[in-house]
Amino acid sequence: MPRLISPLVLALIGLVLFGNGAYIHAKAWLAQVLLERAFDRSIATGQAVKPWSWADTWPVARIEIKRIGVSAIVLEGASGQALAFGPGHIDHTAAAGERGIAVYAAHRDTHFRFLRNVAIGDVIDVTRSDGQHFRYRADSSAVVRFDASGIDAAAQGFELVLATCWPFDAISSGPERYILHATLIETDR
Repeated sequence: MPRLISPLVLALIGLVLFGNGAYIHAKAWLAQVLLERAFDRSIATGQAVKPWSWADTWPVARIEIKRIGVSAIVLEGASGQALAFGPGHIDHTAAAGERGIAVYAAHRDTHFRFLRNVAIGDVIDVTRSDGQHFRYRADSSAVVRFDASGIDAAAQGFELVLATCWPFDAISSGPERYILHATLIETDR
């Protein structure tokens, strides 16, 4: 009897762990659907629209990289709750298209998983929730410590940084971050 119970217990544990991992990815996907709707309503109405009634954040931008076929809605703020649902706009950084550096951060295993496929020279399109569109070109990347990002909050250019944890395939969090830097090349203003 103990020989039969042990494999069953292991199979049950494996099923629970698989279900937990699948739940996280399903939640991320569903959140992006709800965020897309809220983003589209924000553009149509000119008002910040929350994706669900109890949300403590709202969509501020859509980033797209057409070469690799990805799109993600960026939320205001980068609290742990916001990052569970999408990339977050880091507080006290510029808005996309404004002078300074707009910094968006997300988890490496969900919303910014695609960063591993972005190449220097790729075009990154950013549409803000006010409907304004900006085009950036990826011009450098780096792996840095979380407390030494090299991001200059006083920069005077028109720049974008996409940041996530490093390495991409790590199982646990660590002190390193992957930083993708881009420079504004076109605006529809």
